[in-house]
Amino acid sequence: MDSLAAAPGTGPATSPLPVLRKPRPAARFEDLPTDRTLVMGIVNVTPDSFSDGGQHGTADSAIAAGLRMFYAGADIIDVGGESTRPGAEDVSPEEEQRRVIPVIEALVKAGALVSIDTIHASTAAAALNAGAAIINDVSGLTMEPEMAELAASSKAPYILTHRRGDARTMNSLAEYKDVAAEVVAELAGVRDKLYAAGVRPEQIIIDPGLGFAKNDAQNWELLQNVDQLDSLGHKVLVGASRKRFLGTLLTVAGKTAAPQERDDATAAITAISAYRGAWAVRVHDVGPSLDAVKVAARMAAPRTSQ
Repeated sequence: MDSLAAAPGTGPATSPLPVLRKPRPAARFEDLPTDRTLVMGIVNVTPDSFSDGGQHGTADSAIAAGLRMFYAGADIIDVGGESTRPGAEDVSPEEEQRRVIPVIEALVKAGALVSIDTIHASTAAAALNAGAAIINDVSGLTMEPEMAELAASSKAPYILTHRRGDARTMNSLAEYKDVAAEVVAELAGVRDKLYAAGVRPEQIIIDPGLGFAKNDAQNWELLQNVDQLDSLGHKVLVGASRKRFLGTLLTVAGKTAAPQERDDATAAITAISAYRGAWAVRVHDVGPSLDAVKVAARMAAPRTSQ
């Protein structure tokens, strides 16, 4: 597709003639809202994403999707070039970077704050050079040593996700006696490696890794006890959007709800997570979750007498 809708600094195509928008100054992490939970929009530049069936597998379509999220109010756009669904095939860092770097450059030029979703330190470094501001490392306990070094040297905010194994093995590793306690303990162990590399506590954001080496019951138990993550002393990101355990919950007549049919349930988890103090939620459908975090912020506001 060769259209202005996918060009840096343009808006989403809502008519035969795209709406041109001027490039905006680069967004800064320190300018993010602090009076509500943040909304991170997901852009998967992959042909095999579980959530959208590879709908945004080209740079043009991914840029257009990211711009729609940005102009809809997403605080952060999370760009990834490798599917993390169970059973997904590995992607080389070179191919991953070919997919994501043009998208990151375009979104940053449009004024978006971008995070890079990757397990590869080389891809994270290339993304930071392209203007990304946040490293979203979904490698969990298998973190590359170079990733800790990059986080320390770049001083970029770093999202530490809990995951056992990789896309091929994670399902077989979903064995816990107390899932919340074990997730906290294992995250603390990886955090110690980050500290040893020189990463500062204020850089670290914790993601409990819903769906990563966790079955449906474990995901719900972890959500019910997500406040245990507060003991680590870091911001918490909740990423439940369109995941399998929501589809199972919404099963009708023996048919599991498709990923795109899970957005209402995702918004419900957003509202609950925001009310309980999550720093951010990571979602595919920005609008309902943005409304949800605003409602949660108002509900949590101090009562005032009339």
